[in-house]
Amino acid sequence: MPRFNTYKRPEAIKPLLALVDYVRGSGLEQSLIELVQMRASQLNGCAYCLDMHSKDARAAGETEQRLYVLQAWREAPFYTPRERAALAWCEAVTRLDPVQGVPDEVYEQVRAEFDENQLIDLNMAVILINSWNRIAIPSRAEPGHYKPGAH
Repeated sequence: MPRFNTYKRPEAIKPLLALVDYVRGSGLEQSLIELVQMRASQLNGCAYCLDMHSKDARAAGETEQRLYVLQAWREAPFYTPRERAALAWCEAVTRLDPVQGVPDEVYEQVRAEFDENQLIDLNMAVILINSWNRIAIPSRAEPGHYKPGAH
């Protein structure tokens, strides 16, 4: 059972909703954003966001196979170099190392695929989903009720 509903305080999430609009309009591929949202939500254990973004990704044409295997993306042959770089960045930012932060090799990988502005936008997408995970998990948002495109 949910503990609280953050949407009852719309002013509290207004900055996140503005960031949603920014990320959507950034020019990053929607399929890439969905993969990043799924991967961060896997890492954080956010069932609500996994439910939501798996439905949105499928509605946007993502394959079941790529969603099922996302947790093992390094071993799977069906992610592009750009997606691999974004997923590596997502993991490094989501699990920030307390000593080195984001490793240089991950930065070099992502810079080979993203220009500086795109990297900033990717970073904001990762920050955004991590923020939503940190709302959904402690509030115990209940998965299973989301309809694709509802947000």
